[in-house]
Amino acid sequence: EVQLVESGGGSVQAGGSLRLSCAVSGFAFRDVAIGWFRKAPGKEREEVSCIFNTDGKIYYIDSVKGRFAISNDRAKNTVSLQMNELKPEDTAVYFCAASTHLGCGGDFTTWGQGTQVTVSS
Repeated sequence: EVQLVESGGGSVQAGGSLRLSCAVSGFAFRDVAIGWFRKAPGKEREEVSCIFNTDGKIYYIDSVKGRFAISNDRAKNTVSLQMNELKPEDTAVYFCAASTHLGCGGDFTTWGQGTQVTVSS
């Protein structure tokens, strides 16, 4: 069964850190790209970061560059998003998703259930 399961959300004060993890199963881990997306109330969903496991290429949205870091653990089939210097505008439900064709530029067809991140000022 193809499945993505997020963990690690929570509530922090501005300037704090959280680490999100995405457990990947049912895919050939090295062949997929895993993206982290977020959806805040009243805003469109946006892609925050992505890593293509095949070649390690990484993408970040401008607003998180220098604060967030995506990484993969091939032994555990997980992709993590380390979020530092969190801001209230980072508050959202965060989802991981998998793209099995064309890396981070492809369609993300499998999604996790989401995890809430709340940053208070």
